[in-house]
Amino acid sequence: MGFEALERELIRIDGRPYGHYRDLRGRRYDLDGCELRFEHVQGDPFAAPSRLRVDLPAAGLGLPGWAHAGRDARRACADFLQRALRPALAQAAGGVGSGKSGLLEIAPAGQEVLERTGVVVAADGGARVRLCAGLPAAGRRILGHVAADLLTRRLASGLRAVTHALDLDTLEEHVRAVEDQVALREQLAERGLIAFLAEGSLLPRRSGADPRPLPDALPLQVPADLAVELEAPHAGTLRGLGIRAGVSLIVGGGYHGKSTLLQALALGVYDHLPGDGRERCVSAAELVSVRAEDGRSVRGVCLAPFIRDLPLGRETAFFDTDDASGSTSQAAAIVEALEAGATGLLIDEDTAATNFMIRDARMRRLVPGDGEPITPYIDRVRQLWESRGVSSVLVVGGAGDYLDVADRVIQMQAYQPRNVTARAREVADSLPLGVAAPRAPGEWPPGARRIPLPESLDPSRGRKPERVRAVKTRSIEFGSEEIDVGTLYQLVDAGQCRMIGDALLELARGLCDGRRDLALILEALEAGLQAEGLEAVAEAGFGDRSRARRFEVAAALNRLRSLRLTPPADAD
Repeated sequence: MGFEALERELIRIDGRPYGHYRDLRGRRYDLDGCELRFEHVQGDPFAAPSRLRVDLPAAGLGLPGWAHAGRDARRACADFLQRALRPALAQAAGGVGSGKSGLLEIAPAGQEVLERTGVVVAADGGARVRLCAGLPAAGRRILGHVAADLLTRRLASGLRAVTHALDLDTLEEHVRAVEDQVALREQLAERGLIAFLAEGSLLPRRSGADPRPLPDALPLQVPADLAVELEAPHAGTLRGLGIRAGVSLIVGGGYHGKSTLLQALALGVYDHLPGDGRERCVSAAELVSVRAEDGRSVRGVCLAPFIRDLPLGRETAFFDTDDASGSTSQAAAIVEALEAGATGLLIDEDTAATNFMIRDARMRRLVPGDGEPITPYIDRVRQLWESRGVSSVLVVGGAGDYLDVADRVIQMQAYQPRNVTARAREVADSLPLGVAAPRAPGEWPPGARRIPLPESLDPSRGRKPERVRAVKTRSIEFGSEEIDVGTLYQLVDAGQCRMIGDALLELARGLCDGRRDLALILEALEAGLQAEGLEAVAEAGFGDRSRARRFEVAAALNRLRSLRLTPPADAD
């Protein structure tokens, strides 16, 4: 049906109760050469807006071939279109009526270029756009003429403002920036690196609430003894700071940029848009930030690598608690990250549990090893690298004992890196640790398979069989429970939390079958996402989902207080 049919339908229901808008649900209309369909119609003007889908044909969109030639180009192109459509739709909207009347909105995007459901570019150059619209009303009576203007003129105008006037030069810059980052990340492993930060990058951010680059920030300068060169397909040869696999320390005085560098490494797992300052900073995709989280729940985790021989004979090979301490929570976070496939751990001394990270000589003498159940991280960090291939990058300001276990030491001075590895070894040799020298107490203990019990994943709430909702990047409501994800630093977009909620629903609907362990469940999710994109997981019709990594999906599941796992004897 053409847009004239839509206009007639809207005028026909003018003045009727708001529920008559539901007559539009599931219908399709031709809108200025595009297909418009109503996937969800809101129940009243104060409810969540209606969800619309617009299919833009390749011929009408006119994307050049390079913009949809590969998966990464399509992701970058879709990201560009979504960013351009948001202000265009807001300008085209007409806020006439009650509640959300007149709203035209597409999900926002931050500094990262993520796979999203708001805009998806197809291999043939066409695109699918999902947006929200507030269907106009006076009170709870339909404003049909206003709705006709909104949906047949204003919406079309907003779409045309972007699709008929594409800034191809800026689009090409966007696509090339993403393709370069993907190519740089692919070179890391073969060069023995876990991260690369190009010279000239701007690492400091405006604030914890504003992730844009800090005005007047000093560009990154890299000394020769820390520099490596990588090749980008568009930018060519790039010189930058290479963070090598193994055990690396970031040291320096307070406020000199230690945590800023670590944050850049943590978020280098994502591609960034041009102008972010970090668009040539990449990290291995399997790097995971871990920290202490007092009070979190821990379910069926083998803490034996770090915690053993608890008083009263409490077992740590299959540990459960509703209220973990700082050291217990950090030990659990490390084991959980390894289970999910992490190849590198990022730890900031400021957010770590001190008694988990280190025990100095005096405390080891006062409380001998047989009286201390905690094996500090310093005793296991080299074993993690040498026997398991797991790197560690640690920000250290006061724990000098770590100089004994480091492969390299980078000092940040006025936000610039210096290689002080040789000097650090001299210091370590001149002040030997003696009885406090780090040493692993034995082989890394094997943990049992962690198999979630299906009945412990209950998304129901009251009369609703499924209730899942994300609150920005702070929490995920799953049924009657709220999962606190506010400490997961590598969650950067509210859409990622919504996607994680969808993934947990997939587990509750059958992916968690009582036979597969968590590693196999994550592999199944990843395979579906690789084959089908976000559609494999995202709830149908929503345009506000963004791709989250398997590590954050696992972290959210592990923080679900109702989670229960098959006891080890039953799992074998």
